[in-house]
Amino acid sequence: MSHKKALITGITGQDGMVLSQILLEKGYDVVGLRPYSSQEDLSYFSNIAQNIKIIDGDLSDGANLVHILNATKPDEIYNLGAMTHVQVSFDMPEHTGNINAQGVTRLLEAIRITGVHKSARLYQASSSEMFGNSPAPQNELTPFAPCSPYGVSKLNAYWMVKIYRDAYAFHASNGILFNHESPWRGTEFVTRKITRAIGEFQMGRKDPLLLGNLDACRDWGHARDYMMGAWMMMQQDLPDDYILASGVTKSVRDFANAAFLCAGYHLSWDGAGLNETARDKKTGQVLIEIDESLFRPIDVNHLQGDATKARKILGWSPMIDFDSMVAEMVIEDSPAARAKRIYG
Repeated sequence: MSHKKALITGITGQDGMVLSQILLEKGYDVVGLRPYSSQEDLSYFSNIAQNIKIIDGDLSDGANLVHILNATKPDEIYNLGAMTHVQVSFDMPEHTGNINAQGVTRLLEAIRITGVHKSARLYQASSSEMFGNSPAPQNELTPFAPCSPYGVSKLNAYWMVKIYRDAYAFHASNGILFNHESPWRGTEFVTRKITRAIGEFQMGRKDPLLLGNLDACRDWGHARDYMMGAWMMMQQDLPDDYILASGVTKSVRDFANAAFLCAGYHLSWDGAGLNETARDKKTGQVLIEIDESLFRPIDVNHLQGDATKARKILGWSPMIDFDSMVAEMVIEDSPAARAKRIYG
């Protein structure tokens, strides 16, 4: 069993929780950086939290990062801390850049100043949103064309990691991850928003679920597969940048159909554009309506990743398919699962 020490920023988010579990299974000592303002639902986290050392701090404080690195001396650093919601990045572009772009520069400088880079390895969570509307499928050579402040901030961080890798011999890798979901996904994201609403409909909810662009296409995979890929990048002798993706694209409409079907709802779609609705074929209840405010000012229409490089070099491939992922999320948001978490 390994006794490496890993430092994870953004540990209370979906990826932080999933990665923590993987690393604990592999015998790591795990230290997590939790933002002072963290409001994530930690109910899923309780079963492993006692095995993790949590430190308060965030990527907005460079001096604090220096202190944390000196105190922890990690073997591997996983930077998962970020403002992760694309829609919100249009409302808070300055904050998004401060955390996602400048925050990474602060972390890189802290690693350099402390000399941690001489022995530690860094994983940077990059994003498929950096590709924007570049033609699909996207691989590591596809030109970047971000369509949101979030995408721009992630691209800034991506290039800074490459610069520090070349200038200071950092073992630093960018994981360009396409959309990845799980029951630990935040409820502000459309996938979890859908599965959570299904559980509420099962408990008698009457008002419809409001969604935005149903035709936006994403390459969805499971967070555990993708965090396993992040760990695999850190085990390579040489740092590099890798896409992790399933290679299969589904629309938001496809996700909704699959999720509701898992719970026994058969959706019937009527209307078009902002007037489109989805009803339960059996009862006629309107389950989904369109809300114009949920459309992004600029949307990414089609993301589909080509993970050939990761398959060849890392030996990585996704193990959990789309339907299994959706089913797991629906089950975990079901009334029975909620009751079990609350009452044991």
